[in-house]
Amino acid sequence: MSMVCALGLMSGTSLDGIDAALVRTDGRDRVEPGAHLTLPYEDGFRDRLRAVLGQVDGPQVRTVEDELTRLHAHAVSVLLEQAGLAPAQVDLIGFHGHTIHHAPHQGVTRQIGDGALLAALTRVPVINDFRAADVAAGGQGAPLVPLFHRALAADLPRPVALLNIGGVANVTWLGAGADAVLGFDTGPGNALIDDWVRARAGLAYDEGGALAARGRVDPAALAALMAHPYFAAPAPKSLDRDAFDPAPVAHLSAADGAATLTHFTAAAVAASMAHMPEAPRTWLACGGGRHNRTLMRALSDALGTRVGSVDEVGWSGDAVEAQAFGYLAVRSRLGLPLSLPGTTGVPAPLTGGRFHPAPGRGR
Repeated sequence: MSMVCALGLMSGTSLDGIDAALVRTDGRDRVEPGAHLTLPYEDGFRDRLRAVLGQVDGPQVRTVEDELTRLHAHAVSVLLEQAGLAPAQVDLIGFHGHTIHHAPHQGVTRQIGDGALLAALTRVPVINDFRAADVAAGGQGAPLVPLFHRALAADLPRPVALLNIGGVANVTWLGAGADAVLGFDTGPGNALIDDWVRARAGLAYDEGGALAARGRVDPAALAALMAHPYFAAPAPKSLDRDAFDPAPVAHLSAADGAATLTHFTAAAVAASMAHMPEAPRTWLACGGGRHNRTLMRALSDALGTRVGSVDEVGWSGDAVEAQAFGYLAVRSRLGLPLSLPGTTGVPAPLTGGRFHPAPGRGR
C-alpha cells in the first residue's frame, strides 16, 4: 500500500487534554511523523469528564460524549491550520475517544466519542471504537500501541522496553524477532499522583515531581500498595484508571503521599520485569510522566538502569500515542491486526475499529 496521511487523536487517562498528531504511513513498517499539538481541557470540562468515569451509558455520558467529540473536532481544525492542510488532504482520522470504563474480565470496555459526528464535523473519514472487538474476542483490549512501537523501533537495539506513562502506565517489550512483541499495563502511571495532589495540595498535577521530591516514602504504605494481586497476574493484562485504592497513603502528608505514590508507579514498573522473556538492554519512556523528574529518578533506581526518553532517539514523546492511533486507523482500513496474543491476550491476531465515512468523501 502507498503512504497515506492519517491524523491520530488521543484523550488519555490523565484527563489532561487532547493530543493530536499527523502521520504518514503504509500501516505496516513505514512511518513518517508530522505536526502535533496538545489542547488542554478546561477545568469545567475535565470535571464533567471525571464525573462519568466508571459509567457506560446514560444522559450524562451522552452529553459529555457530544462535548468531547466537538472538542476533538476543534483540535483537528487547529492542527490542520497549523500544518497548512485542508481536510481533503487527510485520508483518515484515528479517534481513540476517552476510556470511561474498562473491565475486560467482564467483557466490557467503553471509550466515549461519536465517530460519525466527528467525521461530519471534520469532513474526514474516521475510525473509532478500536478496543471493542478485542475484548469481545476475549482479549484485554489494551494496550494497543505495541504494534506502532514495533514499527517505530525497527532500528533500536533489542531487547528494548518502551514505557508509556499516562494515567495508567504500559510497557512494550520488543525482542530480537519480528514476532517477539509483548505488551501490558504495568500499573499506575500519573493518575494516582494527580488525584492525590489535586485533593491534598490543590494542584492539577505534581509538576516536575516537585512535591514528591520534598516528601519521604512510607515503606509500609508502599508495601501495602504493592500487595495488590495485579502484579503477580500473568501478562498480557490491563487496568482501569481507578483499579488501585490509595487508602494506604491516606494518613500521610501531601508531600509524603506524593513521594510514596510516585515510588509506587516506579515499583510497579520494576515488577513488570518478572513477565519479560529477557531483560531489556534499554528503557525509553514516553507520555506525560517522563516530564516528572522525581518519577524518572525513581524508575532508574527501581530498575537499576537509566530510563531515558524516547525524544533521545528522535521520537516525540508527547505525540507517540496520538500517532499510534493514526497508524492503527490505517491498519484497521487494511484489515491488518491491531492486537496480538502477546499484546492483549486475544486468541489470534485481530483487527478492529469502526469506519465512519465523511459526507461527500465516499468510502
